[in-house]
Amino acid sequence: MNKRASSHNKVQHTARSVAYSVLSRLEEKDAYANLLLPQVLDESGLSNADKAFVTDVVYGTLRWRLLLDRVIEAAHKKSLRTINTKLINVLRIGAYQWLFMYGADYACVNESVSLARRVVGAQSRGFVNVLMRKITAYNRQQWEVNITSRIQRSDTMSAEDVSLARMSVRFSHPSWIVRELSEAWNAGGYAWQNSQGNALYELLATDNEAPSVTLCVRPGLATIDEVYDQAESKGAHVVRGMLSPYAVRMRGINPARLTGVKNATVGVEDEGSQLAALALAHASTHTESVNQQWLDMCAGPGGKTALLASLATQQNARITANEPHDHRRQLVRNNLAAINTEVIADITGFDGVEFGERYANSFDKILVDAPCSGLGALRRRPEARWRKTPEGVRELCALQKQLLISAVDALKPGGVVAYVTCSPVLDETRHIVDAVLAERRTMQRLDVPRIMRDINPSIPVPEPRADGAAQDMQLFEHIHDTDQMFIAVLRKDTTDTNA
Repeated sequence: MNKRASSHNKVQHTARSVAYSVLSRLEEKDAYANLLLPQVLDESGLSNADKAFVTDVVYGTLRWRLLLDRVIEAAHKKSLRTINTKLINVLRIGAYQWLFMYGADYACVNESVSLARRVVGAQSRGFVNVLMRKITAYNRQQWEVNITSRIQRSDTMSAEDVSLARMSVRFSHPSWIVRELSEAWNAGGYAWQNSQGNALYELLATDNEAPSVTLCVRPGLATIDEVYDQAESKGAHVVRGMLSPYAVRMRGINPARLTGVKNATVGVEDEGSQLAALALAHASTHTESVNQQWLDMCAGPGGKTALLASLATQQNARITANEPHDHRRQLVRNNLAAINTEVIADITGFDGVEFGERYANSFDKILVDAPCSGLGALRRRPEARWRKTPEGVRELCALQKQLLISAVDALKPGGVVAYVTCSPVLDETRHIVDAVLAERRTMQRLDVPRIMRDINPSIPVPEPRADGAAQDMQLFEHIHDTDQMFIAVLRKDTTDTNA
């Protein structure tokens, strides 16, 4: 085949058709954008500018899907179910481009019509043309007022229900997630408000912003200056971390290009996750061990494990990493590749709930980074908000409690355990800790805000309780600019030898 024929037979991708393809595949295969999108872009042949456009459209459309759907339905004056399913993502892309990328109205209409013709056929042009013209007749603020004003108080809806329902649409979160975030914030104990006086408003708005990439410079293996200089030399916008002493934040390049990431002296790790590991490392034990034994019970993929192992090196401790799933256990090994092997006691594959029986009274420090809903990382995984359900969250709670009880039983007298989730949902966080403390009365809650102030005095922490009691700590995106990690630290009484 000659070059002209070969070239002619190649599919000519446009940025919008690539974005459409990714969104469709995410729905069809329950894939994750952070995994699928880079692969598709690498194979697309698009320019860097077009790749940036596709990334914006894919993540933006995923984040704002609920608002976009309500705009489409209001313009159509019918349910989304009456529209050809292949056209829905075409219309979402067009609506997102108009409402959030501020393109010209005629361009949004014409490009949507062109994409519709490509994916459905010429018969769709008239329908998409009319509907997109209706959408581009109003700007985002006008559409928000139009749609949210339709949500009115009724016999079945209180004023609070109406407020939460309007926020759900305005900030494109399922209503049950808005309620969970509201309850978590109200329980958080922070004395904070923005200029509008509505913390939940700010929290939801921040949840729709694209986060920067955060690196953890593993202590003793690399330095902040080395990583900062290399990232900057490759064209990244770089700033030092705000909370963790080992953090560097950057935008503009793939972190995999950095030498430290390649050789595992540096890892991609949100500052919230770094703080969770640091809280355990900084918590004081009352054990008699000279050379402490640490355990990361749910270690995969190993970012926190590597930070803990680096810190264990400095404290003459040894760490066991446990991960029951084979592929995630290999990720742990990869993350620990640069760590001195003498620090690593073992890499095991047990079910975490077995540790209490297998290794009773064996560890000085244990991290339980429990499997959770992941609702604290919706900035990074916006598609998750449409896949999670309240029922699915509740199903995790029994396992979370079992894991924490297992860790308590595996602690030496005087040892400490950090219970961590990437979720602000109270049933996955404070309620789990409260339930375990009620059953294991020799456990004492330590004051996480005090531990955080020891790590970095500038970390925003909750207000002290009126009764002076120790507190857990929930991180919030709009305050800490991290994933919404929950951190509790508990210490076992020195007299408890039978958990």
